[in-house]
Amino acid sequence: MRELLRPARLAPGARVAVVAPSGPVPEERLQAGLDVLRGWDLDPVAAPHVLDRHGAFGYLAGTDADRAADLQSAWCDPSVDAVLCARGGYGVQRMADLLDWEAMRAAGPKVFVGFSDITALHEAFATRLGLATLHGPMAAGVDFVKNERAQEHLRATLFAPETVRTIASGGTALVPGRARGVTLGGCLCLLAAELGTPHARPSASGGLLCLEDVGEETYRLDRYLTQLLRAGWLEGVRGVLLGSWENCAGPAELRLLLTDRLGALGVPVVEDFGFGHCAGALTIPFGVTAELDAEAATLTLDEPALR
Repeated sequence: MRELLRPARLAPGARVAVVAPSGPVPEERLQAGLDVLRGWDLDPVAAPHVLDRHGAFGYLAGTDADRAADLQSAWCDPSVDAVLCARGGYGVQRMADLLDWEAMRAAGPKVFVGFSDITALHEAFATRLGLATLHGPMAAGVDFVKNERAQEHLRATLFAPETVRTIASGGTALVPGRARGVTLGGCLCLLAAELGTPHARPSASGGLLCLEDVGEETYRLDRYLTQLLRAGWLEGVRGVLLGSWENCAGPAELRLLLTDRLGALGVPVVEDFGFGHCAGALTIPFGVTAELDAEAATLTLDEPALR
């Protein structure tokens, strides 16, 4: 797995577009997130359809065409330095094929931030644009607007990425050891759902795989992991970082499952790494070379996440 192109860091005054590629966005949380960004001396602009709700399917933030158009327009606008997702939910897979990937590639690299359902876009940005992205809190997420730790780690990554080259999670080793590779991953159920699509990587070989999920029964998590194993997608993975499992089973039950499904890979595995659907979520760059030390529960990037 090769390292991807890192976009440029942000500077005060940078314009950032906020888009909603997935689920509908509460207006009060959007305004709170925009206020946080303004407090960072950024110039945030909400996309035209960011507060839309689909007429038939209320779990979508407007029509597929409008959600795709917002992302496309923001990415191809030369005055925009970064695109931040407002929230996750569901919907990216419905609109990903409506994007003009050639036009987005021609527009050049810029910062992209999101997690959860946005996992499908992290994969697409890697495969279609060859671009490193940030798995981090979203502009209208309650875990962002109300959590100083999540805000500060994202802010440091955006403005001074050299200060967060070593990400210390406070987690614990499920399988001890050290490993080097290129970071990738996201929400487990999305990675399983993306298998076989034109936007998905053929495998995680050579990678440090970051996994997390929310609100899933243990048998569903088992099914997703088993699907990745049976598809050969995990062959050659170098190490695994496990984030949050909010509203899933308790720690003991999860540890049994994760050990059962991942322990035989023979690679370092660290749990409770502090990214994903949790308070104070850390920002993890995807597409960069790094070293995982499972016993120290650290991820050390070879270079800062952003140029």
